[in-house]
Amino acid sequence: MEAENRSEGRTSVSEDVREPSPYQVVLLNDDFTTKDFVVAVLIAVFHKKLDDATLIMEDVHRKGRGIVGAYTYDIAMTRCLQVHEAARQNGYPLRCVMEQT
Repeated sequence: MEAENRSEGRTSVSEDVREPSPYQVVLLNDDFTTKDFVVAVLIAVFHKKLDDATLIMEDVHRKGRGIVGAYTYDIAMTRCLQVHEAARQNGYPLRCVMEQT
């Protein structure tokens, strides 16, 4: 058998692969949600330790907002929805927002 000497046509494909943009999740202060509930949400939804949750809660209380963390879009959106659902079920107006960093 004769070896075929063919040149495979290859094309160069350049893929622009980038990391997804992070989104900060920020809790917003209100006059009705208790500090204990905010800490409980930070522990349950965001898996924060008690000390970290307390510090974030104090930022929310004193500064009007507290940065919880940076996540991909899907995770940030899911966490915000979980916060809003927990707040609604417990009769609190606690809100959080996502901000692209």
